[in-house]
Amino acid sequence: MDLWSYQLVQRTIAHFQQRITDLLTMSRWKKRVLSVSIDILLLVGSCIAAYFIRNKNVDLLQNEQFLFWMGVMVGCTIWVFVKLGLYRAVIRYMGSQALLAVMGGVICAGVFLQLALILSGLQYPISAHLNFMFFSLISVGGSRLLLRWLVKSRGRKSNHKVLIYGAGASGRQLLLALENSVEFRAVAFVDDDPSLHGVVIKDVKVYSPASVARLLNEKGISRILLALPSIGRSQRLDILNRLEPLGVPVLTIPGMADLVDGKMKIDELQDVRIEDLLGRDPVAPIGKLMTANISGKVVMVTGAGGSIGSELCRQIIKQHPKQLILFEQSEFGLYDIDKDLTTRISDGDLDVQLIPILGSVQDQQRLAQVMAGYKVQTVYHAAAYKHVPLVEYNVTEGVRNNIFGTWHTAEAAVNAGVETFVLISTDKAVRPTNVMGTTKRFAELVLQSIAKRQQQTRFCMVRFGNVLGSSGSVVPLFRKQIKQGGPITLTHEDITRYFMTIPEAAQLVIQAGAMGVGGDVFVLDMGEPVRIYDLALKMINLTGLRPKNKLSPDGDIEIKVTGLRPGEKLYEELLISGNEVPTRHPRIKSANEVFLEWPEMHSLLLKLSSCCEKYDVEGIRRIMLTAPTGFKPTDGNCDLLTKVLVKTETKPVKISVVVGE
Repeated sequence: MDLWSYQLVQRTIAHFQQRITDLLTMSRWKKRVLSVSIDILLLVGSCIAAYFIRNKNVDLLQNEQFLFWMGVMVGCTIWVFVKLGLYRAVIRYMGSQALLAVMGGVICAGVFLQLALILSGLQYPISAHLNFMFFSLISVGGSRLLLRWLVKSRGRKSNHKVLIYGAGASGRQLLLALENSVEFRAVAFVDDDPSLHGVVIKDVKVYSPASVARLLNEKGISRILLALPSIGRSQRLDILNRLEPLGVPVLTIPGMADLVDGKMKIDELQDVRIEDLLGRDPVAPIGKLMTANISGKVVMVTGAGGSIGSELCRQIIKQHPKQLILFEQSEFGLYDIDKDLTTRISDGDLDVQLIPILGSVQDQQRLAQVMAGYKVQTVYHAAAYKHVPLVEYNVTEGVRNNIFGTWHTAEAAVNAGVETFVLISTDKAVRPTNVMGTTKRFAELVLQSIAKRQQQTRFCMVRFGNVLGSSGSVVPLFRKQIKQGGPITLTHEDITRYFMTIPEAAQLVIQAGAMGVGGDVFVLDMGEPVRIYDLALKMINLTGLRPKNKLSPDGDIEIKVTGLRPGEKLYEELLISGNEVPTRHPRIKSANEVFLEWPEMHSLLLKLSSCCEKYDVEGIRRIMLTAPTGFKPTDGNCDLLTKVLVKTETKPVKISVVVGE
């Protein structure tokens, strides 16, 4: 084709597309008038063509009586089309109902034509009669199908061609949802089921997983959509591992629970959830353990506005407590979780009374009044400072909140006759190299000692690693950095961490608390540790980008190693002694840990309190080193205020506050 012909074709196509655009922007009544006019012409044309093809002459077409009855037939057919709703159907969304209306109208047209011929006594060959019905069906129905195809194909060049992984019920629903999508157009299916290979679903063929790389090149696919909401995480991880090297963005449809609950629609695509990369299927909770300490009881959660505390509250209200006391120091955190739970209780028609209480776990009198006043039966103690560098920089406040806050809360619980007290601990309490981990191990020792001192309140501790999506988690940070174009900041290439989803952690905490007999240390099965560098690579690749490094200098996202932060460990552990005992739950183990008798523990607490009052950070560190916490610091004193006081040769000032009359 020469240049002039090519330009002519392009101008013709552009002109035709503009006419379609003009047609689509017409008012509704103008579109209906145009549709009726076209149908009249098509019916008349079909009648004439059918007779002419059969007789090769126009004798009958010159008969005024025949023309009159043909007009009556056309009018009656249009009336049938109107009654069957043909002109209410939107062309671009036209389905089988509109085509059935066309078929019904054409059959009625044939009947009307036959009646007209009988009444007029005219001869009209039966073959011509059949031709008329065939031509009417093809012209009236076909014109609508053609127009629908033209409308839907407009702008297709700008759409993303996508591959749907999963040709089951969810994949087919997604295909239907994408038919009217402006952004995505499905061009291929892939499924692991060999029986589906080669099957065509609404013009989209199903291929084997081995064909994915070839399909990406041949069809220009720019996205892969996972339509596998029901498969396990281990199977999903296997699929993601195969797709990761392809360098194409992978999106997924919502999980089956969200689809069934109506929280999300099937075409609301999401980035691959990071929990899918862990490859660990959650274990269904044991009902009796979930309800033992909660159903019909007054439950209190400290740190209720935090990541773990808030999820504990969400899980607790499902078990129908009598009252749930939300104890939180942050006003906004308390407001946020109270509002969230109020909505959930209303939507689920739950009979739970929420008690939002502002307060600090360092205020024992406030705690005692709340617990005694509401006759609290179960306490989940989630309030803590948990960010390693921040506690390293603010040693005294970390000790006061994590150690003395736990002590005061525990003593208030004993005095108020609380039945069960569950401490949320951390894997950083095992052979800690930082102040935060040491304070949490110290808090465990406090509760173990109090548990041996009395028999009224059952104390237990639940130790686990990082939770996905919590404040300070690397996952949301990495997502943000990827969206900003990098770099991803990583403290060390070999750093590894245990990960668990927040809902699973909260459920296991509740179940572990129900198994405690007094002073128990429970350890959650966190699965295999994850190398954070590998996690960052997966997140980059599954976004469709490439990591930028020495081997690939033209990549998209750089991973920048910044060095370990103060007190940070390369590897985390969950057990101190290495001894663990199975429990009733496959994901919960009981650890045998060293503990102190109360007199010795109390003496350490008094010394620690004295150092805090004097702001003696070095004294605090000495006590932590002598106590059986396993504290082995990797850094010196990093307390920020201590450095300033030493630099300016200033001693901490004790201020007396006098309140006037």
